[in-house]
Amino acid sequence: MEKSFYFNPEVQTRLSVAAVGRAPLEYHRKLPGYAPSGLVNARELAAKLNLGSLWVKDESWRLGLPAFKILGASWATYRALEERFGPFKEWQTLEEIKNQLAAYQPLSLATATDGNHGRAVARMARWLGLGAKIFVPTGTVEARIKGIESEGATVTVIDGTYDEAVERASQEASERCLVISDTSWPGYEKVPGWIAEGYSTIFWEIEDLLKEWGESGPDLALVQVGVGALAAAMVEHYRQPGRENTLKIVSVEPEGADCALASMQAGKIVTLPGPHHSIMAGLNCGTPSQLAWPLLSGGINLFLAIPDARAVQGMRELAGAGITSGETGASGLGGLLEILQGGHSAELKEKLGLNGNSRVLLLSTEGATDPANYEKLVGKVPA
Repeated sequence: MEKSFYFNPEVQTRLSVAAVGRAPLEYHRKLPGYAPSGLVNARELAAKLNLGSLWVKDESWRLGLPAFKILGASWATYRALEERFGPFKEWQTLEEIKNQLAAYQPLSLATATDGNHGRAVARMARWLGLGAKIFVPTGTVEARIKGIESEGATVTVIDGTYDEAVERASQEASERCLVISDTSWPGYEKVPGWIAEGYSTIFWEIEDLLKEWGESGPDLALVQVGVGALAAAMVEHYRQPGRENTLKIVSVEPEGADCALASMQAGKIVTLPGPHHSIMAGLNCGTPSQLAWPLLSGGINLFLAIPDARAVQGMRELAGAGITSGETGASGLGGLLEILQGGHSAELKEKLGLNGNSRVLLLSTEGATDPANYEKLVGKVPA
């Protein structure tokens, strides 16, 4: 049996990646209700875990939705529409883009999702007056389906895994339907690249606020991995040429759906057959994105798989710190708890240089997207 972690012997602290810059951030600032999500300085939790600092980026409410996914979905949708129907005239509101698209209607968007990405694509479609076709795998909880449908989208449950839902959504591509997927396959790479670019807003906000606080950046950052778009965005931001840092990055996945870890152990991209049953629903993915893979394999120090119990522990600890975080959202802290308290703690801490002075960054990527399960697991009604 393979270990539940893998240290990358060929990690690079600087990669030959094109700098994304602040264009996605400037775009997001034009969207309805934009404000930077909170960066919580979790001092009491840091002291409890014997860390110097613990910062948690709280994505429980982002542009009116309970997860960070709208950042990637909105930027990728905009770029895909402009490539197909643009260039757009100068604009300040989405209503102006909607008006420019009127001549091409009817138009729709399609994607596959475990919940949050699909709702984000559906929200973007609603803002722009487009249709939305969202495909979800068997086992997607009703609360997440209802959330997608509340945006006016049509939801189809696929008798299969997330990867099979991706394949089904890809069949919708046509002159009248754009597929906005965060995973890539041969010949489909631009949109997943734009989605990862959209997530760069998270890291610019973190960097700007830490600078405002007079804090240096983190020593260790943990990031959730499904197909890898968010992790790729973190690597792109922190591993750019010219950035001199010793930051160590840890990827976190559920046991049984740890496709990035398995791929690193195999030395190539592999697929883990489903079904995948982790409560960390947003991470139940069997194959890493081909586009994200060079960034993951080149820029991540430690690949880590955790049991569901660690995510639950993370949810409870974050609730104690005043942060409402769902199962996927809390998995970053779950990974940190596995490093600090698990059976391989001494080895992991030593190799990561983790000690009482360490500055750690976590991303809480969603709120309570399944409120009933949150109450069951945490013992309180989500805020």
